[in-house]
Amino acid sequence: MRTTLRCTLLALLGAGMLLSCESKKDEGKVSGPPNIVFIFSDDHAYQAIGAYGNKLVSTPNIDRIAKEGALFKNTFITNSICGPSRAILLTGKYSHINGYMVNERKFDATQDVFPELLQQNGYQTAWIGKLHLGAIPKGLDYWNVLPGQGHYFNPDFINTQYDTTRHKGYVTDIITDFSVDWINNRDTTRPFFLVVGQKATHREWQPALEDLGMYDSVTFPLPATFYDDYKGREAAAKQDMTIEKTMRLREDVKVDIDWGGFAADFEDRKKELLKQRFGNNTPTSEQEKQVENYLRNGMFTRLDDQQKKVASEYYAKISKEFKDKKLSGKALTEWKYQRYLRDYLATANSLDRNIGRILQYLDESNLAENTIVIYASDQGFYMGEHGWFDKRFIYEQSLRTAFVLRYPGVVKPGTVIDDFAIGQDWSATLLDVAGIKVPEGIQGESLLPVLKGEKVEWRKSVYYHYYEFPEPHHVYPHFGMRNSRYKLVKFYGGVENWELYDLESDPDEINNIYEANKGEQLVTDLKADLKALMNKYQDTAALRISGL
Repeated sequence: MRTTLRCTLLALLGAGMLLSCESKKDEGKVSGPPNIVFIFSDDHAYQAIGAYGNKLVSTPNIDRIAKEGALFKNTFITNSICGPSRAILLTGKYSHINGYMVNERKFDATQDVFPELLQQNGYQTAWIGKLHLGAIPKGLDYWNVLPGQGHYFNPDFINTQYDTTRHKGYVTDIITDFSVDWINNRDTTRPFFLVVGQKATHREWQPALEDLGMYDSVTFPLPATFYDDYKGREAAAKQDMTIEKTMRLREDVKVDIDWGGFAADFEDRKKELLKQRFGNNTPTSEQEKQVENYLRNGMFTRLDDQQKKVASEYYAKISKEFKDKKLSGKALTEWKYQRYLRDYLATANSLDRNIGRILQYLDESNLAENTIVIYASDQGFYMGEHGWFDKRFIYEQSLRTAFVLRYPGVVKPGTVIDDFAIGQDWSATLLDVAGIKVPEGIQGESLLPVLKGEKVEWRKSVYYHYYEFPEPHHVYPHFGMRNSRYKLVKFYGGVENWELYDLESDPDEINNIYEANKGEQLVTDLKADLKALMNKYQDTAALRISGL
């Protein structure tokens, strides 16, 4: 059958001419530069994904992306915390360069971001869901984002007109609805770039109602380091993110929920949360307001009567189990661990299901063959390793993140990549695949040659710097480097020491060998490598602190 083509000149810019051709027979498919869908979740641990080896969880759609494209085994986030990780994605720069080093600040929206370059070269650009930067970056034609962390049920969204609207339903479903709708109503003569910013699996791990209890029959084995004593690791010993002490029975494990909204003990709860988040520091009026809003509007207080009925019936059973067992000591800690994983992984189930919805839509709309689909988490997460939840530390479970990518016709299905990737590489890669020159200011490298299997000189080590202290988890600031075998770390800001790990003989990172090797050539060489990385990435503050 004869097919006519309609071609539109989109842009004539420094990157060259971008021509988009659309077939009347195939209205959905755009030839030329690929469309890009970047699904960005929150706190989804790589070790909680089937493609990364977990046999107890169900993540068929994330696994599908890896099977039909590439799985990166060694992708590292260079500041393992929510907002800074998103700033790194947008700018391709380390936190000390883009200025967004800790959460709950305002991102400098005047600085260059890669969606703006995509936009200038003919792409339609959008960000839907969690953004968590306190400002809207340049380069977006459309946004519909959660205020701050957002809520799991009946969430508010702020759209391009800066209107705030509450939408009934579960946040992961709603974000996917908005994303599919935006793709479906886009200008079909132009390629598109979309970030699907999912809230899941952020604390407090509230599953969709249909997923409640889906892992209740599974007993998860304790990690080998669950009862870590932190010997030789002062910063690890002084943190405040253990399942034993920090994980809260009401908000996290969901025992004895007051379905009326915590009204009876509002002031006590407010004082407790202010202490948890800000320690002995005096919160600002805005920060105090955020805590009050959380107590009044957060958690299950947003559920309507029907939603509340389903959730309350389920968690009433959990509360009864807890009371009947009369737990204490290790038995209580291990029970909390099982409840944590069951809710966390049930929350991830909706995430994966909605990824499947996006993949199905692309298939049915004839967009799949010319659309890059990426799934990544903003950082890793502890699933009981070292007795912890949360992230922040340079240790493996929070340093490493999930990253899978499907690029039909370019990336061979089933590709597994061992090369080191960092979050700064994502922007460089997407500009490269769009045919746009990567600006010199971007500190990452395009992964396209690696994805194509080309022989290229590639990084042998990665650099990390974490800042947020003391709240909410009392993780001391630190920086360091990791290569294929060793990890060298410098803690500062109250704990002033070095740590060194041999990942080959000690993959669980429990044996700090720095003191034993302090005068040896190994430490001298690793410090030289660390200094080179600090110079390369222009981290002058860290260089000064290190004394190198």
